Parts: sequence; C-alpha cells; structure tokens
Amino acid sequence: MADAPTTEADGPTAPALDERAQQVLARLEAELGDALVEHGSALGDLVVRVRPDAWRRAAEACRQALDCDFLSFVSGIDWMPTPVVEEDAGGDTSSPVQPREMTFGVAGSAGRLQVFAHVESTYAPHWAVTLKTDVDEAAPRLESWVPVYAGADWHERETWEMYGVVFDGHPSLRHLYLPAEFEGHPLRKDFPLLARDVKPWPGLVDVEPMPGESEAGETAGEGEDAS
Repeated sequence: MADAPTTEADGPTAPALDERAQQVLARLEAELGDALVEHGSALGDLVVRVRPDAWRRAAEACRQALDCDFLSFVSGIDWMPTPVVEEDAGGDTSSPVQPREMTFGVAGSAGRLQVFAHVESTYAPHWAVTLKTDVDEAAPRLESWVPVYAGADWHERETWEMYGVVFDGHPSLRHLYLPAEFEGHPLRKDFPLLARDVKPWPGLVDVEPMPGESEAGETAGEGEDAS
C-alpha cells in the first residue's frame, strides 16, 4: 500500500468547509495531530481520513471531544474498477460504462480498500463527521470500534464478511448473512460471480423480439406477397 495520499485526478474542486465543519475539524486536529491525513467536504459533510493506527483513537476523539453519541454506520469500500471481461471470451459484457481506472472519493485514499464510519451528535450542536481510513489489501485489519460505540458490533461483522477486514478486539466476528463455510468476500470487486460465468446478465445478449416481431426481427407477414 502506498504511503502518500492519493486523490482523484482532475476532479471538481471540493467546496469550502462551513463554520461548523471547521470547528469539528479543529477539534479533531487537536486530538489526532499528524494522524489526520486529509480532509474534504461531501454534500456539506466533513470527511476526514486518518492513519490506520489511529482508527480507534479517532473514535474516542469523536465520542469525547466532539460529543458524537450516535454511530450511524461502519462499512467498507473497494475502489478497484470492476474487472473487464473481453466480449470475445464469451463473458459478461453487461457493464460497458464501468470505470477502467481506479479513482477515489473525498479525502483520497492510499490504496484499494478503505473503511468508513459516520458519527453524529443527537443534541446541540448537532454536528457530524465521516471518518475513513486505509486498510492493507493483503492483510486488512483495524482496531474495533465496539469498545467505544457498542453499535459498531454488527456493522463490523458485515464489513468483515463482505470485505474481509478483521477488527481486532471485536467480541465475536462471525457471519451475518452467509453460511459459516462460505469462502470469499462478495463485495470485493474481484469476487467471482459464478452465475455470470454461466450466463451473462440479461438485456444485452438475450433481446426478446417485440410483440408482432419474429425471431429474425421481422414483423409478422413482412416480406410476404400481399394477397
């Protein structure tokens, strides 16, 4: 994983932070120091990227210094573009508009995999922040937020199940949706969709004729001599 932060090239200029977001950022900077890697604004919300080794500390800062008492979610993202399957290989060609280059969202990324969390204060000043951090593609792991936000329990289990991120200190990482013997992580972009290897997505290759049209695409009776 690269050390230097990477942001979207040629992307739109991020909007300036409003006064409340600046206050949140100032408090996080005071608590986290150089562990705060990058920040930006997404639809008016502050987004902050922190070092992986400060992930738990960032949760504690939000809980204590920001009085953010509500955890909205913890989740992951795989910035890898969907793998291209060549049409002449007989594979799935149903997603021709998918990006072919890896791009990243607000506050950048140092690699392919990241974990996100969003916290809010349910009382004045009612501010919020989205935190994100990079995880190693080969061995993705972070400290669990469960000791700080008990509600992170199921969110981290889902992120582990779908992306393979191990949360150290989680009380019981186990499957939510999939059988215990299931192998792989379905929300990773390189997870093989075996059903699509057997039959491509419908719509591009299985075009049914319109009513009144024959399989050859001719209107019934077309080409016949009028009697």
